[in-house]
Amino acid sequence: MFVIPMAGESRRFRDAGYLLPKFRLAAHGASLFEHAVNSFSTYFRTDEFLFVVRGADTARFVQRWCEELMIERVAVVTLDGMTAGQAETVLRGLDDAGVDDSKGIAVFNIDTFRPAYRKPQHVADPNCTGYLEVFRGSGTGWSFVAPHPVHGEEVAEVVEKDRISDLCCTGLYYFRRAGDFRWAYHNPEPPRSDAERRERYVAPLYNALISSGRRIGLQLIDSADVIFCGTPQEYAHVLASEETGRRIRMTRRE
Repeated sequence: MFVIPMAGESRRFRDAGYLLPKFRLAAHGASLFEHAVNSFSTYFRTDEFLFVVRGADTARFVQRWCEELMIERVAVVTLDGMTAGQAETVLRGLDDAGVDDSKGIAVFNIDTFRPAYRKPQHVADPNCTGYLEVFRGSGTGWSFVAPHPVHGEEVAEVVEKDRISDLCCTGLYYFRRAGDFRWAYHNPEPPRSDAERRERYVAPLYNALISSGRRIGLQLIDSADVIFCGTPQEYAHVLASEETGRRIRMTRRE
């Protein structure tokens, strides 16, 4: 199941003067919503999709475009207020939708594109409790991952907005069982950064699972394979990049 939380305020876009929430903004012939969700077009006929939104209007928008994209199994949970962060949004979505603890879930941002995404081998490995996807990047505005010192394809630690390595999360987080996500949410490790003290993020939940002896996989991709559109600056860059437009249009035709 792909879980896509959409309950944020789009505050940075609103402060920059945009009148629409960012997922409704257009880029290269389609909305950011369409581009983000189309990352998983390979699985539109086989996998379930759960969207967690705020407001009836957003729920109708999601339902309409899921029909346009011909996603076969869609659930939309509508929340009645803000949450403490993406992790709580996902938790409430899972609970309100009645998702069984045994169901595998992949959480993804609505403002990030992963053209032609394919599930990695971690999903088929029964000894892997989950995996997160990373790229080598700069800056401090990411969830950062420290790889295991011996087993390089495993995660040793995840810290929000604190540069413990150059491995930055793309925003795609997989848990083999929704029950593991729930357990980690209710049994978190102590915050390891100021950002974690202010907000409930998904990425740091892996620390509780790692501390309990679970194995979390690391999937390294090229930075060119992911397109970010979560800030007004990133959105402006996407609009100005003909190469990005070409890649997006090509993926939509596949």
